[in-house]
Amino acid sequence: MKQRPTIEDVARRVSLSISTVSLVLNDKPNVSEETRRKVKKAIRDLGYHPHRTARGLASQSSGNIGFILTENHFQQSEPFYTRIFLGTEFAARENNYYILLTTVGNGDSIPRFLLERNVDGVIIAGRIDEQYVDGILSMGVPVVLVDFVIPLKKVSAVLIDNRRGAATAVEHLIGQYGSDIGFIGGDMSHPSIAERYEGYKEALRLHQLSLANTLIDTREADTGVENGYRAAVRLLAAAKPKAIFAANDALALGCMRYLKERGLKIPGEIGIAGFDDIEASSHVEPRLTTVRVFKEEMGRVAVQQLMESIKSKSETVVTVHVPVELVVNQSSVILND
Repeated sequence: MKQRPTIEDVARRVSLSISTVSLVLNDKPNVSEETRRKVKKAIRDLGYHPHRTARGLASQSSGNIGFILTENHFQQSEPFYTRIFLGTEFAARENNYYILLTTVGNGDSIPRFLLERNVDGVIIAGRIDEQYVDGILSMGVPVVLVDFVIPLKKVSAVLIDNRRGAATAVEHLIGQYGSDIGFIGGDMSHPSIAERYEGYKEALRLHQLSLANTLIDTREADTGVENGYRAAVRLLAAAKPKAIFAANDALALGCMRYLKERGLKIPGEIGIAGFDDIEASSHVEPRLTTVRVFKEEMGRVAVQQLMESIKSKSETVVTVHVPVELVVNQSSVILND
C-alpha cells in the first residue's frame, strides 16, 4: 500500500525546513507570499493532508467551526438555511477548516463540540433564544449570527438587506398597479420579517401613498404556506388590494392559492410578489416575482468574518448586510393587450 505523504515530503519538495512548512499549514505570519504559494502547491501536488489532532496540538486550534441551527429551521421543507450551510462548507474548505453541524431546540443544552472545546468559533443561523446565545458567548468563542441579530448585544452578524429588498419589490408593484398595495406578514418578532414590513412602509411613503390598516395583515405566528393562505382570506375580506407583497415566498404561495380559489386572475386582476427566491417559487403558475437572497454568499461571508475574528483574536463586532436582487416574473407584471 502506498504510504501517505508526510510533512517531511512537503519540506523536501520545496527545499525548506519542516518548521517553515508548519508555519504555512497553520497560517502563521512571517512567511513570504512566494514561500506560502510554493508550499501550498507542493501540498496539492503531493496530496498531503495534515493530521488534525497533530495540527491542533501545534497551533492550539481545533480546525473546526461549529454551525448551529434550530430544529424547526432544519425541518422546514424549503432548504433556505441548508443553502447558507452549503456556503459555509465551501468557504471553510478554502480555509482548511471543517464545519460541524448540529441542530438544537430553542432552549436546548450547549452542543457537545462546544463543551469539549472542539471548535474555534460558532455560526448560528436563524432566530434562537437570546439566553442561549449568552451561554455560548460566556464560553469565550467567537460567534457570528446569520439572518438574525440581537439588539444591543455585541455579536457580529450577517444579515439580508431586507428593508431595501422589500422597498424595491413594493416600488415595482406600485409602478404596475399604482396604489392599494397590501402586505402579508407573519412572526413579526423575527427581525427579517419586521424589516421587510418597514421596507413596505418606506416605499409607500416615498410614493406618497397612505398606510391603510385594512391592507395589512401581520397576525400569523409563522411564515409558512398555510399562514399565507389564512392571511389572504382575512385581507381580502377587509379590503380590495390591487397587489400584495408577502414577507416571504411561502406566504406568497399560500396567498396565491387562495386568490386562485377566489377565481382572481394573477396578474390580470391582482399582482403578487414575495421574498427569498425559494425553489418552489419558480414552479408555480404564474411564476412568482420575488427578491433573490444570495444564501451561499451569506454563509461564505459568515465564515470570512469568523476566520478574521479567530486569527486576530479581536472582539470587534461587524454587521454585514448582503445585497439582494429583485427578480421580476409573471405574477406581478400587467401584460399589455
